Amino acid sequence: MWKEQNNKLYKNFEFKNFSEAFAFMARVAIEAEKMDHHPLWTNVYNKVEIWLSTHDAGDVVTDKDHKLAQKIDSLLK
Repeated sequence: MWKEQNNKLYKNFEFKNFSEAFAFMARVAIEAEKMDHHPLWTNVYNKVEIWLSTHDAGDVVTDKDHKLAQKIDSLLK
């Protein structure tokens, strides 16, 4: 579940291994590029953390962030 905190949407993901985490990040990157809306994220081995905010709107959460969050979640199905 995405949490809104510090003017960002946040979610952490855990995968079986690094390859699965990296493949997920690649899929997210493709969707983010299509939307021209790029996440702040970290990856350590099998863990990925993502923060979403809209820089053009003053680094606050907008509808654009919620739409990307939904797309990200759909990649896990």
